[in-house]
Amino acid sequence: MEQNTDTQEPKKKSKVVPIILGIVLLGGIIFGIKEYIYFSAHEDTDDAQIDADISPVVARVGGYVDSILFEENTHVNKGQLLVKIDDRDLKVRLEQAQAAQKGASAGIGVSESQIYSTAANSASAKAEVTSAAARLEKVQKDYQRYANLVKDGSVTQQQFDQAKSDLEVARASYRAAQEQYKAASQQVGTTRNQLKVTSSGVDQRQVDIDYAKLQLSYAQIKSPASGTAAKKNVQVGQLVQPGQTLFAIVNDNSLYVTANFKETQLNEIRNGQKVNIEVDAYPDMELEGTVYNFSPATGAKFSLLPPDNATGNFVKVVQRVPVKIKINATPEQLAKLRPGMSVNASVNIK
Repeated sequence: MEQNTDTQEPKKKSKVVPIILGIVLLGGIIFGIKEYIYFSAHEDTDDAQIDADISPVVARVGGYVDSILFEENTHVNKGQLLVKIDDRDLKVRLEQAQAAQKGASAGIGVSESQIYSTAANSASAKAEVTSAAARLEKVQKDYQRYANLVKDGSVTQQQFDQAKSDLEVARASYRAAQEQYKAASQQVGTTRNQLKVTSSGVDQRQVDIDYAKLQLSYAQIKSPASGTAAKKNVQVGQLVQPGQTLFAIVNDNSLYVTANFKETQLNEIRNGQKVNIEVDAYPDMELEGTVYNFSPATGAKFSLLPPDNATGNFVKVVQRVPVKIKINATPEQLAKLRPGMSVNASVNIK
């Protein structure tokens, strides 16, 4: 009896292993079917991060920083004054431009008075020409009459010679009046040209004033957008140069996801498709998004040293294309997100 019991126990134990293997196999089949169904309807990538529009604030004029009116990592509004640069030199330049314009304006007054004077002289000279012409015409008629009468003996030779002398004098007076009128007219033209030059000088001085005012306005650095000020790289008393980046503004409501999908995954991805977003920093946060647009080139083409497959040995590498995804989230959820955070993006292609 004891030998039969010992022979039956191994037979009972041998059934446990197949049952366990069957359960594991069934679970593997179920898991495989679920994964197949999921991946046939989704395209996933973990090569994704949160991005945002970041506006760099750059100094447009050089000078010493007079005051800083914000704190790093705080919210600022568009147009808010953030940094003041010592503007005393710029004010002096503006005053110089204004003084130069006053001098040029005074020159306009002098030129205008000269125009009035030369115009009066020109009018007087023109009247002299008219009078001399009339006198010459009268003397010419007298000379012709005396020339006819001297033949008849009605006029003496002395009277004829006097008429001839009067004609020469009248002609000389007429020519002199013409020359005087010509000179007066030229002087009027010259004075008007000087007025034009002076007026253009005034316009140039106004341009200098406008430029000086513009440079003076740059001494007050204002926020280009509403957002959070970050990466402050300026201190009071620091000498800044034009083009130097002082800090950056992470714009409000500008968060989005940049997902770098493999080129082989793009066949089924379209604009407007829903996206499930998982943020590594907040695993319990459920976010949704929408495919917005695609980059016009792969990420490698925008790199500092883009690959050139025409040189050297060619090794085919699957490229990645950045896809922009809009985030649909509540303000409380968006307040927790930061540009640069890693996320997992899953596009529902069905």
